[in-house]
Amino acid sequence: MPGEDHRAWGFTGQEGRGERRGREDHRAWGFTSSTGLGFTHHTIVDAHFEACRDAYLALLGQAGIRPGAHVLDAGCGGGDFLPWLADLVGPRGRVSAVDLAGENAALARERLDRWAPVCPVEVRRADLLELPFADATFDAVWCANTVQYLSDGELALALRELRRVVRPGGTIAVKDLDAHLITARPADPYLFADFFRAAGRTPGYASQLLRTRDLYRHLKAAGLTDVRQQTVLIEHFAPLSPQARAFYAPTCARLAEQAAALGLSEEWRRFADPDAADHPLDAPAGYISEGNVLAVATVPGEREFREPAARSAGEKHS
Repeated sequence: MPGEDHRAWGFTGQEGRGERRGREDHRAWGFTSSTGLGFTHHTIVDAHFEACRDAYLALLGQAGIRPGAHVLDAGCGGGDFLPWLADLVGPRGRVSAVDLAGENAALARERLDRWAPVCPVEVRRADLLELPFADATFDAVWCANTVQYLSDGELALALRELRRVVRPGGTIAVKDLDAHLITARPADPYLFADFFRAAGRTPGYASQLLRTRDLYRHLKAAGLTDVRQQTVLIEHFAPLSPQARAFYAPTCARLAEQAAALGLSEEWRRFADPDAADHPLDAPAGYISEGNVLAVATVPGEREFREPAARSAGEKHS
């Protein structure tokens, strides 16, 4: 995994490790998990989900996941999507989930007891580059906010693995952040664009956040068919909801740290303190946006959807 690229870019560091990991304030939000990858600790993943819940769930609803399916949540984090996936597949369906960070997988399993999903749900630690499942195990895959951590080569390997574990005619849906549409007000309209231009000049996390609108090409290159893609703009207007501010203010502060290291505009100082009384996001004209892309494709082969009753005995639900 490309942890070194992230550390060089400044999106990870030691502040997410050791005794500080358990603190829930923004100063030690744990932007890393045990993987060493930036922005993977459950606190920030959960905050992002809560800030964008309606848009995220609308995209999930367009992923083509059908009742009765066995679906894999590939890169589940702390499990935010699991109860919604369970609702989509219903009591005749089944959900499996994996995450590279063992503590995220453990948290997702713990939360299942509270969520009481309507169908069987299994969570384990696993790497998308080497999934612990037999060929054609699943009817569909949901992979959200995960491929941003993969280099182009790793993305190709991950898509190959996802294709392997999904039956012919099944669905692979990939959702991720598109950094081209990140902007904030009141601020220079090019502030974030200039940041990502500077940070994305070399391979690494920034360039991977700028790759998202090319997902359709990567899915086609993986041999998937019927590829469709859509991009949505997610906007937050003043007064920001508590959930939106809880995510975006600390995130902007982290960007401000890296902007200073890159020698970018002094205007970034206005975003450096999430608790500042004059924080731009708290202004009457406060605003922040991001883009999200959903790319959906079919594993080539038979097209009909097999109901659970038509599966082999080894595939039936317990």
